[in-house]
Amino acid sequence: MNEIIFLIEDAPEGGFSARALGHSIFTAADTEHELQAMVKDAVACHFDEGEAPQIIRLHYVREEVIQA
Repeated sequence: MNEIIFLIEDAPEGGFSARALGHSIFTAADTEHELQAMVKDAVACHFDEGEAPQIIRLHYVREEVIQA
């Protein structure tokens, strides 16, 4: 596996949540910088040594509601 993709969303209680596509990996953090560190740690813990993807892609999803 060459890369893994995480969907990043604003958490309702503040901060960010990250969910991997195709894997049971989930993490959260208060800032984007902390989130990057948490995602790297979660990937390292999930895969055996030498099997982790070389690229971690973070896809930010934001929803905004405006009045018509």
